[in-house]
Amino acid sequence: MNDFNETVSDKNKEVDELIVTEDIRSYIYETAKWAKFLSVVGFVVAGWLIMLAFSASAFETALNQTPGGAQFAALGSTVLTVFCLLSALLYFYPSLMLFKYSTAAKNAVLYAEQESLAIAMSKMKSFFKFWGILTIAIIAFYALAFILVIFAKMGMA
Repeated sequence: MNDFNETVSDKNKEVDELIVTEDIRSYIYETAKWAKFLSVVGFVVAGWLIMLAFSASAFETALNQTPGGAQFAALGSTVLTVFCLLSALLYFYPSLMLFKYSTAAKNAVLYAEQESLAIAMSKMKSFFKFWGILTIAIIAFYALAFILVIFAKMGMA
């Protein structure tokens, strides 16, 4: 009876283990390099947006001096500052998750660290969860805008 339990337990251990082949390791390493590149680009874009946010008043002054630019300048520099800071945040968070993924994934591949692979997958999950939620929010915004446009058109008729 003990032999049977040990055999079943050994089979369960085999099934529960995930085998990472050399091909898989190379794929992870390559995605880590691309993730690092994309994260650095995201950090740069977020930095540019932050600089734009803090120069919104100068931008508003320039818009006031151009023909037709006064319409956009009427929104005010505060609106532009808030918009740019929110956009920077939308770029920064996923870039940070990609950067953390790339660092942990490289460590996992180079040093065969199981914990680093788990951290990498956790960061990748957070990255995709963020973009999934943001995508749902954007689709909902577009649907609401579409409905409002329809009602506005019906009200005008």
